Amino acid sequence: MLGKFFKKIFMNHNQKVLNSFKPLIIQINQLEQIFSQLSDEELKNKTLEFRRRLKIEETLDSLLPEAFATVREASKRVLGMRHFDVQLLGGIVLHSQSIAEMCTGEGKTLTATLPAYLHSLTGQGVHIITMNDYLAERDAKKNSVLFNFLGISVGINVHGLSFTKKKNAYQADITYGTNHEYGFDYLRDNMIFSHSEKVQRNLYFGLIDEIDSILIDEARTPLVISGATQNNNDLYFQINELIPFFIAINYSQKQIDYKNNLNFVIDYKRKQINLTEKGMKKFENLLIKKKFLSSISSLYTSKNIIFLHHFLLALRAHILFLRNIDYIVMNKKVIIVDEHTGRMMFGRRWSDGLHQAIEAKENVPILNENKTLASITLQNYFRLYKKLSGMTGTAITESYEFNTIYNLDTIVIPPNKPMIRKDFSDLVYITEKEKIKAIIKDICQCVSRKQPVLVGTISIQKSEMISNYLKKMNISHNILNAKFHAQEAKIISSAGQLSAVTIATNMAGRGTDIVLGGSFFTQFEKNFLFNKKYTYKIYKKEWKKRHQLVVETGGLHIIGTERHESRRIDNQLCGRSGRQGDPGSSRFYLSLEDSLMKLFISKKTIQMIYSLGINSKQVIEHSWVNKAIQNAQKKLENQNFNLRKQLLEYDNIFNEQRQAIYSERKKIVNSYNVEKYILNLIKDFLKKTLKKLIISKNLKDLNIMELDKLLKKLFYYPYTIEVIFKKKKKLKKNLKILKKILIQKILKHYILKLSSIKNKYRLILEKCIILQTFDLFWQDHLNIMESVRQGIHLRGYAQKNPKQEYQKESFLIFKNMLHNIKYTIVKNVFQIFFVDFSQKKFLYKNCILHKDYETLNLLLLNKNYKKK
Repeated sequence: MLGKFFKKIFMNHNQKVLNSFKPLIIQINQLEQIFSQLSDEELKNKTLEFRRRLKIEETLDSLLPEAFATVREASKRVLGMRHFDVQLLGGIVLHSQSIAEMCTGEGKTLTATLPAYLHSLTGQGVHIITMNDYLAERDAKKNSVLFNFLGISVGINVHGLSFTKKKNAYQADITYGTNHEYGFDYLRDNMIFSHSEKVQRNLYFGLIDEIDSILIDEARTPLVISGATQNNNDLYFQINELIPFFIAINYSQKQIDYKNNLNFVIDYKRKQINLTEKGMKKFENLLIKKKFLSSISSLYTSKNIIFLHHFLLALRAHILFLRNIDYIVMNKKVIIVDEHTGRMMFGRRWSDGLHQAIEAKENVPILNENKTLASITLQNYFRLYKKLSGMTGTAITESYEFNTIYNLDTIVIPPNKPMIRKDFSDLVYITEKEKIKAIIKDICQCVSRKQPVLVGTISIQKSEMISNYLKKMNISHNILNAKFHAQEAKIISSAGQLSAVTIATNMAGRGTDIVLGGSFFTQFEKNFLFNKKYTYKIYKKEWKKRHQLVVETGGLHIIGTERHESRRIDNQLCGRSGRQGDPGSSRFYLSLEDSLMKLFISKKTIQMIYSLGINSKQVIEHSWVNKAIQNAQKKLENQNFNLRKQLLEYDNIFNEQRQAIYSERKKIVNSYNVEKYILNLIKDFLKKTLKKLIISKNLKDLNIMELDKLLKKLFYYPYTIEVIFKKKKKLKKNLKILKKILIQKILKHYILKLSSIKNKYRLILEKCIILQTFDLFWQDHLNIMESVRQGIHLRGYAQKNPKQEYQKESFLIFKNMLHNIKYTIVKNVFQIFFVDFSQKKFLYKNCILHKDYETLNLLLLNKNYKKK
């Protein structure tokens, strides 16, 4: 009673926000009649008018009602679609830099056109971020007709574009692309040698479609640009051959017997394996037997420890990473499968040699190990945007994380029509076998009454197992997982037809609505090609009949083969049914053998179930069971949130260093005169060097010979100290004067030598020397810091805070790196100009004239390595 009373008095935050936007909705609706009377030309000219008003004194907030009314009217004329009030509401939420949770089928793609158009008026560029290339191309193609009508340019940024096409895409007012492509372009832009090579503009407004998938599910893995290193491929195969001697493997069924093994301990949460003392001895003896080690050598020497590293990788590859669940093999390549989406992650590879170990396990060609050249987490990339917003059908369960990490509020938008889907309680079986039987029975019942059914699985393996059962029963069906990624939209668009049975891995097909009766536009286009007599009106009537027939069967029925770790993923599956007020239903089938149940149901509980007389064929259905499962999911969600938060906290420390390096690098790339920068480095370096050599104020302590050697070796200075000051007596005057004169002489020497080289050549050479030095040290720093981060948790055993220790350690390493960068730049500048330039003059000039900075960089690098 008290709760209801307080709810009436203190309205919840979500409703308060929605109510505050209602006056804007009324204002937009009032403008609809006025804007409908405008001619096409007058409507198009609204864009120029808005831009002109923005330049004077108006803001985007003041333009919002008119801009939204313009888009709504243009959409009616061009696309034949009118924005509903709830879509206007969603557009306002997105403009206010929040997350709009809108049910599946509510038209999020059309909703995005409202804030995208409004922010494009500033001319600073709008990025609409999607999950894959197909959705980016589809949405851009669909909405470009509307935007082009209003004088707004649209670009598409997908994988495989040429430099010119990519740059043109970013110059457009609105750019559609994938999260990975935007992130990698940012990293590549911070590895360039010339400003003309940059593709991205400043990050202004980012609108993320399926924001929960991108900022939560994919946020665990940072974006990494890698380069090939040394070839250790033979070692991976050799170590892989040792695995059968250590554990029993049934290659025909891909099963491993390790349950009773005392040689190693498995950490399933961290996906790590550690050898026991017994295992260490067995492995060492195995290496000696196979002649990897001599009988007198030790496994623990720095030379031999690499064998242990590779062996642990091989164990993880065989035990913890399963084919058709964690990865698939296609065209003799190991392709990672996203655990949340079931999609193939092309171009992504596990680091630290794990991917190579899996390639050896599957006996496919091994690609060389990679060295990290640049990296950033998705969290820190998207926080670079001045304005950020997003939309999805399932965000409220993760609202705390969105608010904590991204400072984004989550607002639930009510559906255009009430939701009437029936969500039945979960059915829990004792065994996996009985659960699968019940699922097949439910599918058969749906097929008998011609009701379309969508079966959601958590892995490719499960989807293929159910598919095999259906094949035996001659039930026609479509299967959608990572192996059938290309046909995704086609399969999903037909999933709402009569008697359709579709099996899909988690979230596969997101971005494409399941329309009861099948997608009208897809079917109309297909039939129109074969029969020109089919008019739009005739086909619309036929489609409505099919749609009504599916409605009468009960709409789309959702079957979940087990609960996911996150409630949000389950909600996404259920959200495929019941769009736009359509009927539908959902049911989840569980067993005590499911991974989620194993984590949270103890052996005692299982024993208690058996003691109650419940056999394997009986089913458990109770609200208490549903609540227990939800609580288990909440615990796992909290665990996963803490993992992502921890990853971000460590990356935040590192991010400050990244921004410092990128900022300094950007200054050099954009500079038209770096000579002053180099002169300041030389001056600073000389001061510090002289300070070390001149310890006291007494001139007798000055090591003149040492100073002469340094001047000759580092600066190629031809004169000695005595020659500089003509008479040794003059040195006795003052050490400060000595320092001052010496610095002036060296700087003058540098400027004099450079005067013989043309300015345009000198500028590019100087830039290349500085930038390649920054890149070399930064790449080494990335790998060092990754090693530090992996081992820093061990300091917790010494009662020290690992994060504080990481912060201290990273600061010292970064400080040391900056010192080494300065020293190397000074050293290389003198070395290249005074020794190399005369010898390689033609090569250097040729690279500069043809803007071949990559070859020029290699020339500089090779010389440095030779000197080392």
